[in-house]
Amino acid sequence: MAMSKDDYEHDLEQAQLALVEAQRAAAASGERVVIVLEGRDSAGKDGAIKRIVEHLSVRYTRVVALPKPSDRERSQWYFQRYVAHLPAAGEIVIFNRSWYNRAGVEVVMGFSTEAEQAEFLRDAPDFERMLVESGIRLIKLWLDIGKDEQAERLEARRTDPLKQLKVSDMDAVAQDRWDAYSAARDTMLVRTHTPLAPWHCVRADRKKPARIAILRHLVHRIAPATIAAEVPPANPDILFSFEADALKDGRLAP
Repeated sequence: MAMSKDDYEHDLEQAQLALVEAQRAAAASGERVVIVLEGRDSAGKDGAIKRIVEHLSVRYTRVVALPKPSDRERSQWYFQRYVAHLPAAGEIVIFNRSWYNRAGVEVVMGFSTEAEQAEFLRDAPDFERMLVESGIRLIKLWLDIGKDEQAERLEARRTDPLKQLKVSDMDAVAQDRWDAYSAARDTMLVRTHTPLAPWHCVRADRKKPARIAILRHLVHRIAPATIAAEVPPANPDILFSFEADALKDGRLAP
């Protein structure tokens, strides 16, 4: 059933208000938060981020969307350029794509070697363990959509003048290499889902319910209990903790 405009706007405002209060508490306590958003091309990461940051403090919020690495950055430790963007006390940093490029697009497009990709899958859990043990609250979200839905969204990008800045070279191969992206996703989720840094998956074919689920999840992960208690939990049919069965039971697109 489609979500009505009134219901969406009510739930969005409720969750955004709670996020504002959560950020106020984080700024006072010095908490550091990292949110990693990954997903299929056109899965809705930009739209979700827009709703997350819409009313948050610019002073304490940063969205990081790094371009392809320079020659100098390619010579560095892989995680080095991401470390430079980690939060200080009271800050929330959102990675619109992240170090997980090495487990996704780089695998499918051959932008790194198989040895580099294997090294990443081995090292990422240790890197994230160090982040969490240093006191960073790490939240990882995978946005998943079906192949037909992706095709419709990619076509909308190509034909809507207001969406031209979203068009990328990767769009042209997203559908042709769907199976390769699925295989890379599966390997990434299985190898990097850990008790300290778990993945949560979002069924994002319907944008509005997905956004509400994401915001509610963030409230319950970031906000003090007294604030989180005012916001319903994320719908478990839309947002759920990753488990291997999700790769086979239809919760994640094949």
